Amino acid sequence: MINKQSLWFVTLFSMILVLSIYYVTMKDDSLATIKSLDNTDQTEEVSVTSSSALVALRVADDEAVLAQMEDLQTVLLDETSTIEEKNNAYESLQTINANKGKEAEIEEQILKEYNLDSFVKIKNDRISITIGSNEHDTKLANKIMNTVQNMYDVKMYITIKFQK
Repeated sequence: MINKQSLWFVTLFSMILVLSIYYVTMKDDSLATIKSLDNTDQTEEVSVTSSSALVALRVADDEAVLAQMEDLQTVLLDETSTIEEKNNAYESLQTINANKGKEAEIEEQILKEYNLDSFVKIKNDRISITIGSNEHDTKLANKIMNTVQNMYDVKMYITIKFQK
C-alpha cells in the first residue's frame, strides 16, 4: 500500500515534470513577454466590489471544508480505525460532496433567474444564502426562498442575507 509520503512525492514530482515540459515547449516570444512583465514596476489600485465579500465567504468555506475532508481522509487511511469509523467518514465525505454540488446548483439557479451573485451554504436541513446586493428586498428574498425550496422534497430552513 502506498503511504502518504510516497503519494505526495509522486504528486509533486508529476507537477514539476509537467511545468518543466510546459516551460521547455514555450515559444521564445512568450518568455520575452513574461520577462518584460516581471521587470515593470506597476502600482495597481485594488477596489473592493460587492462580490469580494462573497469571494471571502467562499474562500473561508472552502478552507473549512478542505480541513474537514482531510480529517475524514485521515480516518479512512488510518489502519487502526474501525470499519464503522471508516464507513462514517466515507458517508460524511459523500455528504460534503453532495452538498457542494447542490450549493453550486442553487447559486447557478439564482444567477440564472434573478441575475444575482450569491453564496450558498448547506448544513443539514438549513440553507444559508448570502446575496451580493445593497438592496434589501423582502419580495425578492421570498421569491428566492420559494425557488430554492422547490428544489427539495423536504422542508428546508432557508435564510437569506443581503450583503455588499
